[in-house]
Amino acid sequence: MRPDTPAENVDHTAEAARLERTAGLYPEDAEALLLRAAAHLELSGDRPTASTLYDRLLSSTADLDNPHLVRALKASNLWEYGHEAEARAIIEGVRSASPQDPAPWVIVAEALESHDELEAAHETYTEAVHRLLTDVAEPPYATHPLLFGRHRVRRMLGESHDEWDALADTVHSLPITLDELHDPKRVWSLGSENPAELEAEILRLRAELGAYREALSRPFPVAILHWPATELTELLEAYPSLSTEYPTHETHLATIESALRELASSGTPNLGIVTGTVPSYEAFAASELSSPSDATLLPQYATTLAARGRAVAWPPQQGAACWCGSGQPYGQCHGSDA
Repeated sequence: MRPDTPAENVDHTAEAARLERTAGLYPEDAEALLLRAAAHLELSGDRPTASTLYDRLLSSTADLDNPHLVRALKASNLWEYGHEAEARAIIEGVRSASPQDPAPWVIVAEALESHDELEAAHETYTEAVHRLLTDVAEPPYATHPLLFGRHRVRRMLGESHDEWDALADTVHSLPITLDELHDPKRVWSLGSENPAELEAEILRLRAELGAYREALSRPFPVAILHWPATELTELLEAYPSLSTEYPTHETHLATIESALRELASSGTPNLGIVTGTVPSYEAFAASELSSPSDATLLPQYATTLAARGRAVAWPPQQGAACWCGSGQPYGQCHGSDA
């Protein structure tokens, strides 16, 4: 499915089946592809089949990139078709695991919120922001939904603003304030017979919808291919002709950083890095009926990985680890002379 395909024109069942087939062809990307397939099944109303995909991932012998996210999505889906007790148990498990990724926190908190468990949702949002944002100078973009969700629930509970609400106001960029967007009385204006009130609410809803679209509509990034040291060694041993592209691993890393900075300085938006593996690259070359030694396949391989959702945004958030895998903060590694 093209990223610009209108939602009403999507055959969610067919798209889920296509993604499942693709996952079979590219097992290294199965997690991302099956999660997308499950989302299409949920949208189609086939929630039990979506749960089987979550179970398939969780029972897999392969290590998952984000098992807590899979469990959170499974819990949210189960609750929607009557399995409340199991969903609650999974949610408690996710909270106890205290993941570093904000996405599982957002999913379980929103599940609680959508079922009017406002106190529990508030506790979950608060636990997450304390866990992920304490002593963080600038909240990463991925944590913004935690701040906004907490603000929204606190408004519904009638709580007064605190320091986290003030931080949510700071990172909020829409012309309509969070207090107005999250005003519990807004729902009453939808039933008003006053044209002015209805028009004002339509403007608010458009602004809110714009925020959701901005968050969800991420075009494929312009991605640069990165080979970890062990993978690059294996690649060059198998295909020595590619050594002209990659003289040394250090040169390879420096070339990635300089290329991304050049693209950024030229105004190219939405830059990213994809990490290659030799088996994945060989499978891609086979699908293109070409040899892995053909250097012209490398940028095509990078684009394909990005299209499968494998890209990591560049530059990393302030304080985040460097993209190269050194374990050092980006600002002390490849971003030190930025």
